[in-house]
This record gives sequence, structure tokens and C-alpha cells, in this order.
Amino acid sequence: MITWSSLSVNEKKQALARPAMANSQQLKQTVGEIIARVEAEGDTAVLDYTRRFDCPDLTNLVLSQESIDILAAKVTPEVASAIDTAFDNIKTFHEAQKPSDIALTTTPGVKCELRFTALDTVGLYIPGGSAPLPSTVLMLGVPALVAGCENKLLCTPPNKAQLIAPEIAYAARKCGIDKIYLCGGAQAVAAMALGTDTIPQVDKIFGPGNSFVTEAKQQVSQRADGAAIDMPAGPSEVLVLADEFANPEFVAADLLSQAEHGPDSQAILVSNSATLIEEAKAAVERQLATLSRAEIARPAMENARYILADSIEQAIEASNAYAAEHLIVQIENARDYLPKIKYAGSIFLGPWSPESAGDYASGTNHVLPTYGYAKNYSSLGLLDFMRRYTIQELSEDGMRNLGPAIMALAAAEGLDAHEQAVALRMQALKQGDA
Repeated sequence: MITWSSLSVNEKKQALARPAMANSQQLKQTVGEIIARVEAEGDTAVLDYTRRFDCPDLTNLVLSQESIDILAAKVTPEVASAIDTAFDNIKTFHEAQKPSDIALTTTPGVKCELRFTALDTVGLYIPGGSAPLPSTVLMLGVPALVAGCENKLLCTPPNKAQLIAPEIAYAARKCGIDKIYLCGGAQAVAAMALGTDTIPQVDKIFGPGNSFVTEAKQQVSQRADGAAIDMPAGPSEVLVLADEFANPEFVAADLLSQAEHGPDSQAILVSNSATLIEEAKAAVERQLATLSRAEIARPAMENARYILADSIEQAIEASNAYAAEHLIVQIENARDYLPKIKYAGSIFLGPWSPESAGDYASGTNHVLPTYGYAKNYSSLGLLDFMRRYTIQELSEDGMRNLGPAIMALAAAEGLDAHEQAVALRMQALKQGDA
């Protein structure tokens, strides 16, 4: 247990330090080589990497529509119903985010507009690994659908049978995803960013992944011929704020639900009650013994932090300094403290709001900024799948009214051509008036 008030400024930073991200020079070099090879060899490189890492017998990067339908039909009615429920809630929440265009007159005769339009082609990355992630398909596919993106393609690693999990196929079909490609890792990111004969080039790439995927997203986003990305990403994390009234079993379950994502996940408990902390630690050990993914969760919990604060206000101070991806607030009258909470990717208020709700079906998006980026990045939303642009239209009166100010500013900046573009029009107006 760490006593927050006894720490120096530097010790507080250390107490909230994230696990070191695997971002070595070797990783950068390896990913750079993969991107260069995909750029040079296209489908051949993507197929080779996919055979090497995922499916030795893969012959086609495209998952046929027939295969998608067959896989989707294998989903049990219970899981299909759950996906349908999550889809409806996520769609409702994201439809409410639709922006309104703006049109107004700033000066008589000068009309300015702000308009929104969907991105044309988006690439959705769904990791492979030990568990299928239909929830991530929904979190990426639903806002792309609601935004009206014309082309939605999905990349995910195939299994040894050259297929994907039925749940992913079902969720993708539900979201109207146009194409599914059987590839993962840095090679899939490179293919979407640069395009191959089979995989179209996309405008923006969305979705989580391992350190290779994360590094590849960063590298392609820095290329003029690459693609934009949703946000920087690191290992997943949760911070639980709890007081003496919190249920220690609930607190432990929330810490463990984060820890089972991976051994590099981070779980932090900050409380003003030493008793609650000790009870939660004991509950973690009891619950950990029952988990099927205990071998993954245990290393993460060995690096968990239990921090004792003098007060709820001080606990919130620590929370704001950390800027958690997921912030769970299990304190009495939790909503009253919202004005004091400044930084978090997503907030879960009260004892009945586990992180699991947002991860799956409440309606909010579970693609969130990690590694402290919640201080300057937002959770994924509808506007991430759209772009905004402006329009201005000046009438003759608009030019008469605004022209002198434009010319004065252009002259002040020494940009003669800018000034002349207005002066010529002003002169033409004077001649017309004469």
C-alpha cells in the first residue's frame, strides 16, 4: 500500500508510472522493414507474413461473402441476441452525436459555413489472439456505419483453418462492413495505409493491437502517402476510486477485468480507506484463483498499485494526474464529484457501473486513449469518422465591406499578391459603381 501524502513529487510520478512500452529501436526497425516490404511487394508480402505468423496454408487474403454468411450463421442465438443488443445501444448513442452544419453571416454580404462529411474509406483493425473481439468490431463498425462511410473494410488475422471467429463475422455483417481481409499485424496496417492489388488504400485506420500494430500505425501516419490513425495507444489500464462504502468484491472484480486483458495491463486502486484497500487486495486473490485467464491476469496484478489517500479530494488529485483510460468511481454520491474529475477516457459512475458495461453494451465507445493521452485525446466517437470543412461566399457588398480590412492585413504581412487579389476586385466594383 502506498501512502500518497508521504510521497515527494517525483515519487508520486513513479507511483503512477506506466509499464514501459515495448518501443525499442529494434521494434521500430522491424516494423519499418515490414512496411517497406509491403510497399514493394504488396499482396505477396502480406500473404508471406500471414502464413508465417497465423495461417501456414493461406492462399487468399479475401474472406468471401459466402464464408462470412456461413460463419455468421454459426453464432448461437444467445450470443447473436447479445450482439444485437450492443449494436442497438452503440448505434443509438452514436446517432445522437451527429453534428449540425452551420451557416451564418459574419459581415453583411459575407456568408460562412461549416459542413461535415463522412470519410470515404476506413480501415478497421481487429486483433487476433486468444479471444475473439466482436465488441471491437461493433465499436469501430457502428460509428463508421452511422457516419455514412462509403467503404468499410476490416483486417483481422485468420486461424489455421483460413477463417475467423463466427462472432466477428456476425458483428461485421451487422455493421455493413464491405470487405474482410485475412491478415493482421504490422503487415495489415501497411496494406491498408498504402494499398495493394487486393486491399484498397484507406483514408484512416482504426483499432487496437499489439506493439507491432501500434508502431505500424504510428509510422504510416507520419508518411505523406500513408493514412491517418484514430489515436496513440498503449497497454490497457483502469483506475478505481473507492471510499469506505465501496464493495471490495466489486472493486476487486473491476481490477481483475482489466488485468485479464494482458500481463502489461495496469490496475490501480486509490482510496481514502486503508481497510477497503486491504479487503480489496484479499478479494483479488480469492477471485484470481477462479479465473480461466489467471495466468494472464496474475502478472498484471503483481504490478498493480494500491494507493491510500487522505481524502476523496486527494484521491481525485491522483486520478487526474494519472489520466486513466478507464476510471471507475465507487464512492458515495459519485456524480457529485464529476466536476472535480478532469481527465479520463471513460468514466464509470457508482457501484453498478463496471467497466464491462462500456466494454460491451452500454452504448459508449470502448476505444479510448491510454498511457496518459486522456489529457489531450478523446474517446472514439462519430466525428472521428467524419471530416469538417468550411465555405465562404462574398457578395459584391461583402467585398465592399470586408475588402479594406483584408487589404490592410495582407499589407501588414507583406503579402502583396494577397492584397492585389482584393484590390483588383475593389477596383472592378468601383468601375461598376461609376
